[in-house]
Amino acid sequence: MDLSIGEVAQRSGLSVHALRFYEREGLFANPVRRLSNGRRVYHEEDLEWLAICTRLRSSGMSLAEIRQYIELARQGPGNERERLALLRRHQDHVEAQVRELQGTLEVMRDKVRIYEAHLARGEADRLWNPSHRAPTVPQPCPVPVTAPASDAEAAS
Repeated sequence: MDLSIGEVAQRSGLSVHALRFYEREGLFANPVRRLSNGRRVYHEEDLEWLAICTRLRSSGMSLAEIRQYIELARQGPGNERERLALLRRHQDHVEAQVRELQGTLEVMRDKVRIYEAHLARGEADRLWNPSHRAPTVPQPCPVPVTAPASDAEAAS
């Protein structure tokens, strides 16, 4: 089934401008076909590729890497190891991003717990506010911890 650029934009979630950009940059797996009047014609496999391509882009793969992957795929059989290596490198990149985001999520969860606890106790005014610093009060020096007087005391 032939699809117009408007239909592809609607179904893919990409703008017409983005689709034209992808075409100019050589990011379609197959060349975009045109009718005799110059209108672009797309097919279902173009939508399938766009779904993959947009995921690669949104996960941080560069246009150059996507272009490299497409060129390898267009060459056909014989370079599967190169394609796999490219995909593995990107997988490693995405996994590092996920680990970074997991750390960020933990910080956010901790902050939410702190705010919820303070609000539940009616102590929201005690939450840190950099523009309202509490006056500094000299703190006493901590008492040094001394070792037990004997081995018998240490064992108890």
